[in-house]
Amino acid sequence: MAAVLTAIVLLTTSAARAAGEATLLDIERRVTHGYATNDGVRIHYAQLGQGPLVVMIHGFPDCWLTWRAQMVALAKDHEVVALDQRGYNLSDRPKGVQNYDMKLLVADVAAVIRARGRERAIVVGHDWGGIVAWTFAMTRPEMTEKLVILNLPHPRGLNRELVNNPEQRKNSAYARRFQQEGAHTNLTAEGLTFWIKDPAAKPRYVEAFRRSDFEAMLNYYKRNYPREPYAEDTSPVVKVQCPVLMFHGLKDKALGQAALNGNWQYIEKDLTLVTVPEADHWVQQDAADLVTRTMVSWLNR
Repeated sequence: MAAVLTAIVLLTTSAARAAGEATLLDIERRVTHGYATNDGVRIHYAQLGQGPLVVMIHGFPDCWLTWRAQMVALAKDHEVVALDQRGYNLSDRPKGVQNYDMKLLVADVAAVIRARGRERAIVVGHDWGGIVAWTFAMTRPEMTEKLVILNLPHPRGLNRELVNNPEQRKNSAYARRFQQEGAHTNLTAEGLTFWIKDPAAKPRYVEAFRRSDFEAMLNYYKRNYPREPYAEDTSPVVKVQCPVLMFHGLKDKALGQAALNGNWQYIEKDLTLVTVPEADHWVQQDAADLVTRTMVSWLNR
């Protein structure tokens, strides 16, 4: 019986690997690659499809391939552009913490939109890509058609929880470690693939991370993540002016559910929140079918 079960597991794993490999080969064969330039920094992107522009922004540690399932489906009705953020994979990797300021990350997205000959886009972001997307929508409303956020509560919600919620402060211990000098020396390309469940994708990610700059990755935290002692954000609220779709995998160990509370008050238009009980932080992969179907339906409504 043990031998039979082992054979079944091996066959299932082999089938999953083959399916993952087929998806990767399909997306890699179909996309075209391009670059946008923001003040001398080149930002790589992969493009697929025609129609209204969708710009997709990954988080840490990741690259444009994180959106492979969503890109194929969205490209039936949209032009989809998935970028590598600065410091990652095929994009430039400027030295210095100051080169990872949020204003520059937002300007990178604007440069990609302009490189595609557009004035506006639907902006999609996960994790660090999520906070870039939130900030883009708040500071460049004229360029934001709609906003889709995955596992990144509104920055005000996260700030509130860091100030008041011991559980969120505990969950953010990794961010405080990343803010320490020399923290990047503890990272490896192989180690950064800890979250990837698709065996076919791991080699691609190892290659992408070997091309990336680990110090640059952590500069996002050093420049933009709140530091202790955490304090309430009392600056004027700038509301997002477009409709917003949010996904949140409830098994996320870094970004707690409590930070989602009250996010509606920072949005002028309608907010659609989809919580996924069995998904972890990378909800776009843990629940790829649900995320993809919901995103397509919401964008085409």
